[in-house]
Amino acid sequence: MNSSHCTGHDAPIAAETTELQALYANFQAEHLAPLWTQLGNLMPQTPEPKTQPHLWRWERLYALAKRAGELVPVGRGGERRAIGLANPGLGGAAYATSTLWAAIQYLGPHEAAPEHRHTQNAFRFVLEGEGVWTVVNGDPIAMRRGDFLPQPGWNFHAHRNETDQPMAWLDGLDIPFVHYVNSDFFEFGANQPEDRSTPDVSRSERLWAYPGLRPLSRLMPHPSTPLLCYRWEHTDRALVQQLALEAEGHAATVHPGHAAVRYVNPTTGGDVMPTLRVEFHRLLSGRATPLQCAVGSAVVQVFNGSGALTLAGTSYTLNKGDIFVVPSWVEWSVHADETLDLFQFSDAPIMEKLEFARLAVRPPA
Repeated sequence: MNSSHCTGHDAPIAAETTELQALYANFQAEHLAPLWTQLGNLMPQTPEPKTQPHLWRWERLYALAKRAGELVPVGRGGERRAIGLANPGLGGAAYATSTLWAAIQYLGPHEAAPEHRHTQNAFRFVLEGEGVWTVVNGDPIAMRRGDFLPQPGWNFHAHRNETDQPMAWLDGLDIPFVHYVNSDFFEFGANQPEDRSTPDVSRSERLWAYPGLRPLSRLMPHPSTPLLCYRWEHTDRALVQQLALEAEGHAATVHPGHAAVRYVNPTTGGDVMPTLRVEFHRLLSGRATPLQCAVGSAVVQVFNGSGALTLAGTSYTLNKGDIFVVPSWVEWSVHADETLDLFQFSDAPIMEKLEFARLAVRPPA
């Protein structure tokens, strides 16, 4: 559904009398709440998210993650050295938005994070380093810079670093949403993965990572993607070719100088997981995205390049690794000073399944 603007109007407030105040006191005593006194809160004319627009600087995040690596052990009990991004509008909870969780996870040389599983859907996106393997249901999967590694809910998984160098990546999960609807389960697994092998290609990729080809042994649709690593070289090649086709005069990009891809479930063609949409965007130097706002929230990380962000009317510079949050129905746009690569995830599948999706777009001034 489309709408022409991102703003609304305040609802009128009913006048109170002494008799009404007495009635309200009786309501409160009986644990009742009349609609007419709270209509503006329950049914605002446009979304009024508690999530605030916010930007975290990578240089500060990484320095703190590195220091945590020196001081905080990883293992059973703490499980993960993951530092959640706590949105300033959400009362101290380690939530990036009211539906999305994002964190920087840091794994030091030769460390291992123990096996566990949970109903929350998750992923990893690698920004720094190589040499870590995530092990999903016994399948070791190499993690490299630029790789997107989905982790559908209720799959056992662990991480181990086989190198002398640390590694950091972005974690994304639907923890706030799952917690709000009281559907969260968690279970410990083994302390260490039994398989210590380090294959270049995982079993998941060997079966599923062939464009346009599907194994006849797996024709049933999966609710989440069975492909557990989307390699950077494929993402990069797709973006390069979109822009090359555009330069040749063919319609291949979403906007001039703006290439983009969505990571999809190869068994359905839909989103990689039921609650998370994940995309990658590339803007050529001098190009900008339209000003837009959408129902639902998003988290965006700069993978490469630099530029400028306009978010809720405030301007920010953008550099490699910086992460920003776009709350529901907040207007934003990005401008590339040099070629700018952006990794983005959102709760769009939830909004679309519930028929709440709405988008307003206008070209930049």
